[in-house]
Amino acid sequence: MMSPKLEVLTPNNCQIIFIDQQPQMAFGVQSIDRQVLKNNVVGLAKAASIFGIPTTITTVETLSFSGHTFPELLAVFPDLPILERTSMNSWDDQKVRDALARNGRNKVVVAGLWTEVCNNTFALSAMHDADYEIYMVADASGGTSKDAHDYAMQRMIQAGVVPMTWQQVLLEWQRDWAHKDTYDAVMALVKEHSGAYGMGIDYAYTMVHGADERVKHGPTEEPVPAR
Repeated sequence: MMSPKLEVLTPNNCQIIFIDQQPQMAFGVQSIDRQVLKNNVVGLAKAASIFGIPTTITTVETLSFSGHTFPELLAVFPDLPILERTSMNSWDDQKVRDALARNGRNKVVVAGLWTEVCNNTFALSAMHDADYEIYMVADASGGTSKDAHDYAMQRMIQAGVVPMTWQQVLLEWQRDWAHKDTYDAVMALVKEHSGAYGMGIDYAYTMVHGADERVKHGPTEEPVPAR
């Protein structure tokens, strides 16, 4: 039988969960620059919003330890409930299991903190108990050290988790640039969150194709030669 993991992700065959994207958890991250981490998490969230991906946000010990979810993430999903937990393993909380089941999609994209704890236990449990397929977004997740993150990823991969990056998820959802209903939104997202790729698009649009600059600014004054 052909493995279902050979299917590419589409807007119709997957759901996404953000686990413990909270400041105190981010303070402990040493495997990735924290600002890069937040950029990637928010970029992934905006991608999920563009494509209408069923989304779950879960948090742990918000008021007693971890702090509130990144506001930039919440701003993408202002009406989404936040599923608070006490367990490090999101799968242990019935609310989380129910939310995933309601979404009705077996492919689960995961971005969370920390890789070696909350991501690892959730992934293994969801695969073991309910046969979910887990797609772990490595660069929208972080561990307490590079080794902690890397070895947790290796453990999950050995168990059957599929490793991905946030931009890979985005472009797999888009798939074809002829899909014009999402094209403009994806381009806007890439310009804002995709670093050199986004800069290259801005350059190509303005310098090659003669498009207007994305932002209005004051007049450009001519250079004055040195004397």
